Amino acid sequence: MGLSGIEIFKKLPKTNCGKCGVPTCLAFAMKLATGQAELDACPDISENVKEEIGLASAPPVRTVVIGIGERATKIGGETVLFRHEKRFENPPAFTLLLSDNMDDLEISSRLSGFNNAVYERVSVVMKPELVAIRGDSADPLRFNTLVEKICNETDAGLILMNEDVEALSQAVRKCSGRKPLIYAATMENYEILGSLALELSCPLAVKGDGLEELADVCDKLIGMGLKDLVLDSGARNALEDQIIIRRCALMKKTKAFGFPTIVFPCLMTGNLMKETIIACQMIAKYGGIIVLSEIEGYSIFPLLLARMNIFTDPQRPMTVEEKIYEIGAVNENSPVLITGNFSLTYFIVSGEVEASHVPAYLLIKDTEGLSVLTAWAAGKFGADTIALFVKKSGIEEKIKHRRLVIPGYLAAISGELEEELPDWEILIGPREASHLPAYLKQLSA
Repeated sequence: MGLSGIEIFKKLPKTNCGKCGVPTCLAFAMKLATGQAELDACPDISENVKEEIGLASAPPVRTVVIGIGERATKIGGETVLFRHEKRFENPPAFTLLLSDNMDDLEISSRLSGFNNAVYERVSVVMKPELVAIRGDSADPLRFNTLVEKICNETDAGLILMNEDVEALSQAVRKCSGRKPLIYAATMENYEILGSLALELSCPLAVKGDGLEELADVCDKLIGMGLKDLVLDSGARNALEDQIIIRRCALMKKTKAFGFPTIVFPCLMTGNLMKETIIACQMIAKYGGIIVLSEIEGYSIFPLLLARMNIFTDPQRPMTVEEKIYEIGAVNENSPVLITGNFSLTYFIVSGEVEASHVPAYLLIKDTEGLSVLTAWAAGKFGADTIALFVKKSGIEEKIKHRRLVIPGYLAAISGELEEELPDWEILIGPREASHLPAYLKQLSA
């Protein structure tokens, strides 16, 4: 169980220096306890205290990092069984499986699909994270050649899989700078691969023939000093094992199961659609790495959306960035609309504007994720705040006219807004976004 804010506060220097960006040490401790701040933000904490607080407040499921730089992928770090209890922390990593038995054309085609599977939604870039390379050919040279090819053609994180420990060790050493996940330590080879993972500071997957053996191997690796482990129970109908592992980690504090897991929907069926359904199940229950046979747009896009929705914080509304959004081929005569930054509002409004085929500027004002009426009632979307945003946004440099379309539900503030923006004509838009296409066509006629 993590430390409370008061328990953390007792260990802080209590200087109230504000260097962490928070006025007092008590406020900083409260943010640490709720996961809203990082311990490194305090420059005055000794390394011993950092380690003490870090260990005491560590989540029951350890956070493991695969890869480096911008493509580093965090998995694990979970503290709850159900999202509504608090939130899920680190979304599962979607992974493409490639085999050294595949021909070059198939490998290139699948890797191209992986690299091109990049989507943007509510200003969030969504894409698969990892590539798993499996040695099926029993040819170490062929395996190492494929690893080298993948390293050259993508900067994604890597999972290296081979039952030949020598071939696996060679490949891991060649790309250890990429911090790949080594797959997998078993009861037969855990000493060799455990030593390799320790030497190269790489995360290590652990595979057991059932949960009991998995726990035994994990205990042995933990005894060797390994910390960054990923669990594979060996089951290829993994739902039950996933639930048992998570419940043991959270409710029984079973140290051997306090790590993220890896699951293989690609090995559970030969049908891509069934595989996608299984993968979707694993997003919620509780795959840390989800390995797929192919990355196709029609299968990966709904999985990315499901993952984004499940792993958003239910206590914080989804928002988009405050800025000017250009919809269509805008010019200096294009209409200007304004609304709040709740993501659903943005998507509905921008979609209707796009459907109108009238190029327009859409000003998105930061309303802390509140809807239009709620933001207005809370004082976050009033005439004064809108006027200040319009003046600071830079929209006046982009257009000749001075006409601003506000949501129909804000008609009551149009007079105040005209006083705040005397050079602007305030137009009242429709109350329903579905009426925007007709409204914009009439406005631009």
